[in-house]
Amino acid sequence: MTSDRNLLEVHHLTTAFESEVGLLRAVDDVSFAVPRGQCVGIVGESGCGKSVTAMSLVRLLPQPSGRILKGRVLFNGEDILKMKARRLQEVRGGKIGVIFQEPMSALNPVHRIGDQIAEALMLHRGMNRENAWLEAINMLHHVRIPDPESRVKEFPSSLSGGMRQRVVIAIALACRPELIIADEPTTALDVTVQQQILALIRELREEMGSSAVLITHDLGVIAQNCDRVVVMYAGRVVESAGVRELFANPRHAYTRALLSSMPRLEYPRKTHLPTIPGQVAPIRHYVQGCRFCQRLERPARNSIRPPLVEVAPGHVVEACPLCASI
Repeated sequence: MTSDRNLLEVHHLTTAFESEVGLLRAVDDVSFAVPRGQCVGIVGESGCGKSVTAMSLVRLLPQPSGRILKGRVLFNGEDILKMKARRLQEVRGGKIGVIFQEPMSALNPVHRIGDQIAEALMLHRGMNRENAWLEAINMLHHVRIPDPESRVKEFPSSLSGGMRQRVVIAIALACRPELIIADEPTTALDVTVQQQILALIRELREEMGSSAVLITHDLGVIAQNCDRVVVMYAGRVVESAGVRELFANPRHAYTRALLSSMPRLEYPRKTHLPTIPGQVAPIRHYVQGCRFCQRLERPARNSIRPPLVEVAPGHVVEACPLCASI
């Protein structure tokens, strides 16, 4: 069942990659929803499946190894995973804008910035080249790039990292999408530029009335920018709730460990922050049971997957007896 309240609904999404040892599930039965006008954050350490989840939503997995095994991704009630190529092209870039993690990989180094923005406008909004070029200048102005009339003629290599990221944002938002997927949009940027980029995305999203999925490993970013949060660990959702509820009442041990590792103003100088022992297991070593117990080498029942249980309205947690407070 779909809800008119939700712009995007993800049901039991499972994504795998072909390897020499068979199919390896990087995203394992993930479900969540993005209400209209809201921002949902997906948080977790590197290797937890956040980016693979984001790319699965718009079918941008590496080919031929990446495969979506099952699930539904409903955008305005229409299943993206069943769309024909032509319809998918209309939605991806037109109705859904993607801000990629690494701007130098996302931008074509041999094309001018203006051409790359104009291409999206001509493809999805049917503009002629002249109008698309003028709108490209306008988009650069919107993303706070100085002297956009000159910058529009430059190549990506002549821009700083922060400016390149702004260009990627301009391309993603040029067609005024209903949904923005931002995959770690501040990677490799200094702290000041990070805050500027996040504030810019927030302002433009509010101006357009768009919903968003924000992928990050930083709970501080989640607290400042999101309405709901999905905590992922080893390819699974271990907890999901409204941001205030999650920060006030985390129920899963992994969520609590992430929160405790955040620096706080009240800590004395040179305080050693707690760290999570061990590391995320390689995909080929995932167990069927609780994967956080696997990391902590707890004597858990690793043959049975813990169910997801709603512990409060809108607050869901993976109910491992050793990790969850229910």
